[in-house]
Amino acid sequence: MSDDFEFTGERFVPGIAGEIAHEHWHRYAFARRFVAGKRVLDVACGEGYGSALIAAVAEHVVGVDIDSNAIAHARAKYASNGNLRFEHGSATVLPLPERSVDVVISFETIEHLAEEDQPRMLAECARVLKVSGVLVLSAPNRLEYSEARGYRNPFHLHEHDRGELEQLLVRNFSARRWYRQRRYFGSAIWNETGGELLEAWNGGAASATPAEPPEAMYFVVVAARAAEDLPPPGPAVSLFSDHDGAELSRLDAQAQDVVRLDSLLKERDRALDTQTAHIEHLEELVAFRERIVVERDGQLAAITAERETITRERDRVQRMHVATEHALAAQRTEFERLERALTAQERIIAYRQTLRWWLGLPWLRIKLWWQRVRST
Repeated sequence: MSDDFEFTGERFVPGIAGEIAHEHWHRYAFARRFVAGKRVLDVACGEGYGSALIAAVAEHVVGVDIDSNAIAHARAKYASNGNLRFEHGSATVLPLPERSVDVVISFETIEHLAEEDQPRMLAECARVLKVSGVLVLSAPNRLEYSEARGYRNPFHLHEHDRGELEQLLVRNFSARRWYRQRRYFGSAIWNETGGELLEAWNGGAASATPAEPPEAMYFVVVAARAAEDLPPPGPAVSLFSDHDGAELSRLDAQAQDVVRLDSLLKERDRALDTQTAHIEHLEELVAFRERIVVERDGQLAAITAERETITRERDRVQRMHVATEHALAAQRTEFERLERALTAQERIIAYRQTLRWWLGLPWLRIKLWWQRVRST
């Protein structure tokens, strides 16, 4: 199986650099003093890197996680660790018998549970611990982690301040020793032979003033059923150093990236200014074109109206022309009829004026009289 395990933001995996790496590795390194030669349960072990780290000094370690893919990955990656095994299970129903481990470790787990499930988780931790067993637990300080930064972690269902976490722990663990964890940039000076436990300063480029120790970003609590079961206190200060300068190199690279990106932003702004001026010019051209289009549309409307008027007048004239043609044709026909009638009358008149007509007139009258007689 590949050493790579997808980082989703819900759980830390090795290979992720920066603040989250220092915080997670430091907690497991700090816990090693409490697990030497012990039987240990690591609740919500994730990819298994922390379980493997404490297995180097513990008698035996069991890592439990609700993510079956994480457990499969851990089993494959850390198969060579003979005193380390991984089990699939929930923090509220741990797959271990009662009184079976000396130490339970649970780092950055409880806040991932719903509020009503958190007491069940702590009760399960107490169940699997031996009577003199110890719980080493960490949780974010809601006041600093979320509220002071205006930040909300989407994977955290219910966070605590110190008092709220204390109320949860006291039900099963009457003895508690509190530690505070916060990552910061600074400088450490220490006396090889001891001395005061802690001195804090606030400083900048031009000054340094005494200060109280910083507020905790995370609480680390070592808890037991009785005070005599608590292990000896750890050191006043535990440092987790960036020994190879990788973090400073990363920050320097980030600073260089910021400078480069700032230059790119300025260049982009200049390009945007140029584009904006070009767009404004184009908008002016578009406005001018729209004015021309409006004027042209007005002219076209006037021309169209005039053409429609001319068309209507032309149609009216054509209709009048057709009517006139029809009237003329009728008059011409009537004229021709009258002309034919006139011609006929003229022939009759001319005939009657001849001697032949007068000579035949008596016979014509006799013929007409005879026709009337016969008809009666």
